[in-house]
Amino acid sequence: MAEHAEHKADPEGGGGGSASTLGVTVRTLAETLWFPAFFFTGFLVCYLLPFHNPVPHHVDVAVAGPSAGQLEQALAHQSPGAFDIHQVADAREAHDAVTGREVTAAYVPDAHKPQLYVAKADGYSLESVLQKTFTKVAQQSGGQLQVHEAAPTAPGDGMGTGLFYVVLSCTIPSYVSVMMLLRATTFGRRKKVLTLVGLGGVESVVAFFVARAMDVIPDEPLAIPLLFLFTQAVALTSYGLVPFFKQFFPGVAMGLFVLLSMPSSSGAIPVQMVPGFFRALHPVMPMGNLIEALRGLLYFDGKDVWRHALVICAWVVAGVALIALGAWKERRAARKEAAAEGGAEAAAPAEPPVEDPAIELPQPSAVAPHSHGMGLREPNLTGRVTDEGGRPLPGVAITVTGTHGRELVRAITDQHGEYAAAGLSAQFVNVIASSPDRLAAVARLQIRDGHPLRHDFRLEPRPVPV
Repeated sequence: MAEHAEHKADPEGGGGGSASTLGVTVRTLAETLWFPAFFFTGFLVCYLLPFHNPVPHHVDVAVAGPSAGQLEQALAHQSPGAFDIHQVADAREAHDAVTGREVTAAYVPDAHKPQLYVAKADGYSLESVLQKTFTKVAQQSGGQLQVHEAAPTAPGDGMGTGLFYVVLSCTIPSYVSVMMLLRATTFGRRKKVLTLVGLGGVESVVAFFVARAMDVIPDEPLAIPLLFLFTQAVALTSYGLVPFFKQFFPGVAMGLFVLLSMPSSSGAIPVQMVPGFFRALHPVMPMGNLIEALRGLLYFDGKDVWRHALVICAWVVAGVALIALGAWKERRAARKEAAAEGGAEAAAPAEPPVEDPAIELPQPSAVAPHSHGMGLREPNLTGRVTDEGGRPLPGVAITVTGTHGRELVRAITDQHGEYAAAGLSAQFVNVIASSPDRLAAVARLQIRDGHPLRHDFRLEPRPVPV
């Protein structure tokens, strides 16, 4: 097989060999560099576009008194589409509209001391735009604007972006945990899910207490279950996507939870200051709903917390449903394979249950039998090869091939006749034991995550020619 591969790579035709080599090079570059190219493009589009020049869009502002209509016309002429004006009766109602999250800010006109009620909890950059805009409005009427913080942030969150970084600390690790657990082929689906649940619990508790110690958020322990729900929304949905997108899973998950979620989250830049596409994503993405839920819990007397929590729960349910659907898909593929094996030597199932994003997982490899320790890979296929008398056979070649005949692992039995392989993903494999002076033996096995498999061989001697 190796000689045949070399012949194809460098045929005597010369020109054909160059074209073949070029094709292999292009294909290899495409397969290995698509993810950084996707990430590069995603950052340019999803971060540079919304953040390079943030401007207000349809910011709800309450205005006390009968001059609301006149002010609306003036602002519409000055900044078209920037502000939506809502008339309220008086200063008290204006203040309550801000604290009740009915509007983002409130303006109370006065000839000498006009007042502006803002909420730094909604974002410092938006507060700055509001102050600048209504300072000009007040100066035009000859007054000196007085700014009142209706919902100030915690003392350690001077820029009003602390919640974003708390949530971010629970986003990336939740996704990366899935990527790393895919390497744990000795863990089954249930163990992986339980691990993700446990990690989410630890992350949410640690994130809360670290933020509290830095005085980034107020002391409200109900933030912990909200953070925990969010970690599960990211982790379980990411894990559930694996069987459906396979090697493209990293791009899909990072696109969802990084490239789209962060710009639409209203954490770094308020949602009222990003383009319409990201504003439309804000009500449905988990990060944006968590930030809004935490703002409501910590700064606005629990306003609308339940509504945002329900959206996060919907993501958790979606993740669980994807995991269940992936398990059903795997069982269906196994049944089809078993049915094909029962009738005749048949081809592999069209959709083998592979849980193996190639850009993240290491290649399957032979390992030393009985090797244990930190950093050493646990084998998920082991066995022993003996002769007809039960004596160990060292030096026997063990070849593991996939469902399409591609060689996955090649190992040699040790002095005890034992072999081991690690990193095999969930699929059907053929295991071949061969030795020059003995008849080869072949076994068809199903590798399953969390179920290390052992298969022993007994090799008979080759018949002596007469």
